[in-house]
Amino acid sequence: MTDDDLPIIDAHHHFWKLGSGHHPWLEGAHDIPFRYGDYSAIKRDYLVDDFRRDHGRHNVVKSVHMEAEWDPSDPVGETRWLHELHDRTGWPHAVIGQAWFARDDIAGVLAGHAAFPLVRSVRQKPAAAPSPDRFVAGAPGSMADPAFRAGYRLLAEHGLHYDLQTPWWHLGEAADLARDFPDTQIILNHTGLPSDRSPAGIDGWREGMERLAAQPNTAVKISGIGVPGQRWTPELQGEVVRETLRIFGAGRCMAASNFPVDSLCASYDEIFTGLKAITADMPQGDRRAFFHDNALRIYQPA
Repeated sequence: MTDDDLPIIDAHHHFWKLGSGHHPWLEGAHDIPFRYGDYSAIKRDYLVDDFRRDHGRHNVVKSVHMEAEWDPSDPVGETRWLHELHDRTGWPHAVIGQAWFARDDIAGVLAGHAAFPLVRSVRQKPAAAPSPDRFVAGAPGSMADPAFRAGYRLLAEHGLHYDLQTPWWHLGEAADLARDFPDTQIILNHTGLPSDRSPAGIDGWREGMERLAAQPNTAVKISGIGVPGQRWTPELQGEVVRETLRIFGAGRCMAASNFPVDSLCASYDEIFTGLKAITADMPQGDRRAFFHDNALRIYQPA
């Protein structure tokens, strides 16, 4: 099998159609603080034809859509729109919905998502400290907050996973959450956000990843690892990718593009050609698991 033939399930990407006010961060008058800085280049429609053009020669056979900060007053609205898109185009093949666990209506929101056949998981970005030295255990809105956990425990009633995006200094809390709710699968997004590539930053990130990986009901998506101001290259990303695969094992890691967001630091081809180069010496079965089989098992795309 050549690299061009290697089947890929892109485990994390976004679609959006602007102009209806559904994406305030993309359509509003003011930008939000963003880890890649200026994101004006992605303030445009991004739909199936755009995604197909971007993945080009790479054999992307299915995809998993991550909620894209749709207006939180109607979190199920995005799920409804995505199912209409799937009915017209066949894409995406699985959906991760938006949820806010401390909201009074969380039970209804989760039931609303679960009523749609492509929904496999939900995401909430918990409250996070801006840096490791400002971490406060049990802060309001964090994964240790009782209000967060009260909503989180409802996931098991619907068989839904939890997609977690948080910086690495909160992965101890994530490990505690995984331990306390062993029946809920946690999928860490964007590799724990290892933006600090200093030796101390990598050491802290590695320790957090090891704590999370010690819980068997966890997995990780290797995506969103762009470093502000630097182009995505195998040389820049190799250590993070290889260490993540070592820590979690090839059976719990998934490849993903985070497109179009990560188009701010690389083309789709640069990301997937880079991931293929970094993993070129892996056993064929492990490599296929990383690019395809793990996402097939965890998200069960249609």
